[in-house]
Amino acid sequence: MSELFFIDRSLGKNTIAQALRAAGATVEVHDAHFKQNALDEDWLPDVGRRGWAVITSDDRIRYRTVEREAATSAGVALFIFTGKRMRAPAIAEALVRALPATSELARNHSRPFVAKVSRTGTVTLLASAATLR
Repeated sequence: MSELFFIDRSLGKNTIAQALRAAGATVEVHDAHFKQNALDEDWLPDVGRRGWAVITSDDRIRYRTVEREAATSAGVALFIFTGKRMRAPAIAEALVRALPATSELARNHSRPFVAKVSRTGTVTLLASAATLR
């Protein structure tokens, strides 16, 4: 079974989702399930209950207490894209390059966890269940 990735509104709803789908990923986008202005602490628990892995470019999400606690208590696999000042096609290319590593990490690592995806598509685990709780 392939991992389902939830694309946060910070990454838009078309270009990146379409590129990941074309690469074989199963993808849901924020706006298909939540209001555009939904607070992270409101949608993170729902996404976690569904077992979806989150991809976001909001690198502050792991530092804000309310969002971090929502993601942790819901058991979210959180992938943060860290490339700055990149257009959607370049971000999509990096995320497609990272897809094998993100899929493997999402399938095989205990949740919750936080990982970063670099502009080159490198995936690095930043925090795991033991350090987040």
